[in-house]
Amino acid sequence: MTGAEQRFVAFARVAVPAPLRHLLTYGVPELLRTKLSPGSAVLVPLGSRRVTGYVVDLSDTLEENVKGVKAILAVVGDSPFFPPELLRFILAVSDYYLHPLGETLRTALPSGLEAGKVSGVLASTRLAPRHELVARPSAMLPGDPAELLKRSPRRSDIFDRISIAGSITLSDLRRIHRSPRAFLLKLAEEGWITLEEREAPSDPFFETPVAPDVPPCLTPEQATSVERITDALDQGGYRAFLLHGVTGSGKTEVYLRVISEARKKKLGAAVLVPEIGLTPQLVARFRARFGDDLAVLHSGLGKKERVDQWLALRNGKVTLVVGARSALFAPVERLGVIIVDEEHDPSFKQDQGLKYNARDMALLRAKMSQAVVVLGSATPSLESWRNSSLKKLEKLSMPHRATPHPLPEVEVIDLRQHRTGPFGQDLVSDPLHQAILETLERGEQTILFLNRRGFSPVAICRACGAIQKCRHCSVSMTYHQKAGILRCHYCGGETALPEVCPECRSTGIDLLGSGTERAEGILRTLFPQARVARLDSDVASGRATETVLERLRRHEIDILVGTQMVTKGHDFPKVTLVGVLLADVGLGLPDFRAAERAFHLLTQVAGRAGRGERKGKVLIQTFQPDHPAVVCAKEHDPERFVEMEIDTRRELNYPPFGRLALILVSGPKLDRVTGEAERIGTSLRSLSRKRPEVRVLGPAPAPLAFLRGRHRWRIMIVASRYGDLRALLQPIIGHRPRSGVRMSVDIDPMDLM
Repeated sequence: MTGAEQRFVAFARVAVPAPLRHLLTYGVPELLRTKLSPGSAVLVPLGSRRVTGYVVDLSDTLEENVKGVKAILAVVGDSPFFPPELLRFILAVSDYYLHPLGETLRTALPSGLEAGKVSGVLASTRLAPRHELVARPSAMLPGDPAELLKRSPRRSDIFDRISIAGSITLSDLRRIHRSPRAFLLKLAEEGWITLEEREAPSDPFFETPVAPDVPPCLTPEQATSVERITDALDQGGYRAFLLHGVTGSGKTEVYLRVISEARKKKLGAAVLVPEIGLTPQLVARFRARFGDDLAVLHSGLGKKERVDQWLALRNGKVTLVVGARSALFAPVERLGVIIVDEEHDPSFKQDQGLKYNARDMALLRAKMSQAVVVLGSATPSLESWRNSSLKKLEKLSMPHRATPHPLPEVEVIDLRQHRTGPFGQDLVSDPLHQAILETLERGEQTILFLNRRGFSPVAICRACGAIQKCRHCSVSMTYHQKAGILRCHYCGGETALPEVCPECRSTGIDLLGSGTERAEGILRTLFPQARVARLDSDVASGRATETVLERLRRHEIDILVGTQMVTKGHDFPKVTLVGVLLADVGLGLPDFRAAERAFHLLTQVAGRAGRGERKGKVLIQTFQPDHPAVVCAKEHDPERFVEMEIDTRRELNYPPFGRLALILVSGPKLDRVTGEAERIGTSLRSLSRKRPEVRVLGPAPAPLAFLRGRHRWRIMIVASRYGDLRALLQPIIGHRPRSGVRMSVDIDPMDLM
């Protein structure tokens, strides 16, 4: 018996928060043995540091060739952080995405429990209440806000945000503006706003009481869907459904009924939504049905509240969780059903660190937990269409709205024939202008969609053609008029609009194209009698978003223009007109999913019209009226779009037929990045010679070849099966690039830019 075996009563393999591809073995002192089990958080030495790791498994004997075993220093908490079912799932996620297990476990924890701070969990519930600074516009303004714009564009920009929202917290302002506190203090000193400090609510989603609801009568289509899913719950075991329901068909009511049945069986439930900050209506509906006996995981929570929600789930006090993609890892007891709402939405894919797709992994977790999973959408992804045709998903259809009113009529306006509208502007055509006027006369509301924020996306010299580009990214900078700056929408860099061209010293700088800020100004000019508002990440974030939407709900806004924030599952009964100002935005991107994303957006935003008692209408302005995404959105025909798109995917062996992996090599020095990418590409091509069914494309510069100060090259691997993809990646996954160069692997990428 070795000295290590004499000192320790057992040995634990531990995942630590480091980019290691293997587990570390630590000895278990006798005093700690009864406190340890797989999933426990432990304090261990790592080099000269002490870090929090997680026990993966325990053994009475030491593996061969393991030497220099160090002792576990302490156990954190009285019970495992990860229940057995959840731990097995996280191990599978780590293995599938070829991501270090320690970092995967760290991703699965709420930010209040990140590695190195786990030991504070026991004290977290004793933290003092958080306080926040709230700004409101003054009842008596000290002057004309236009004068404020001339004196200080930054202060004017912040004042506009506060005026639009009615009230806004400092934390919400920080999401959309750099260092706003000093500007707030100056605005308060001059009398433009009032400031007050208040205790932050434990969760903004629970601020307002919600009256219990009375479940409505189900439509025949809803009843059939509920019956099929609850039958699966009754039978037990894994079942997967695709709930394809048009906008307004009542998918949420199906979710509520299914969860109610699960709760009767003492089963837990998880509901994943694309962006929790944009779905307060959904949370309110869940509270109305189930009371406040649920957890909502979202970015608006403070550390204490995140920990409290997570602990309530882990300890079984709460068995229903609603949240964005990270809710996939919630420690729900006896998980019986997982619902993924708007399953097609690309925001379910994490693009940093562990690049997981919550929709795909929801299927895996349900299978491992022997639970039921429901993927819901009005415009299912091609992957889900394909899986339903292969019978991996049972398709449930709800082709009609739950109200007596049909889907809105959709018309396409050809911008090649309507180049300018009233007053010579090029954003609102004559037909759309007339439709908005008629809507206003009827006392109804309009939503206008333009998926581009800012005033103008391009500042160009009319003499030499030079475009003002970001110094850190290979993209043009967007002009924001209220703030008086050029801003990069990738790295956040800002600079003043130059008075002369930096290249040729000409004084002629033109602004091309339109964003939502310019659209707002044009609409105020065209419709001076209307109450116009804007909703994009420049003017609203966090709780301020719901403030704008609530104003629309109360009919304090006649025309709302915005980015895709206005396309989500909002329900506004008096919105009868929806206009798409430029459907072409995004159609020309070098991404094979560009058409699919455009179709999803057009269909989703069209679904905001006519959801109440009044008939809806949709006008789509485009230079490409014959594009399949536009034609099929006009006809409310996702099946036809799938048929038209699927042939191209099959021919290229792209998803949903083939499997993709994207290797991104980046660094500040182009020669090093290029050299490293070539070396990796050479290795992959050599490995692929034994696998003719695998294609290695590249290396080549990424479409966004320079981003946040780093040059970017990429290699794409196309394979028919995941196993072939994995076999090619395994030998190079642990490759350590040269100094200053990073390599990342994205399996099943959603963004090829």
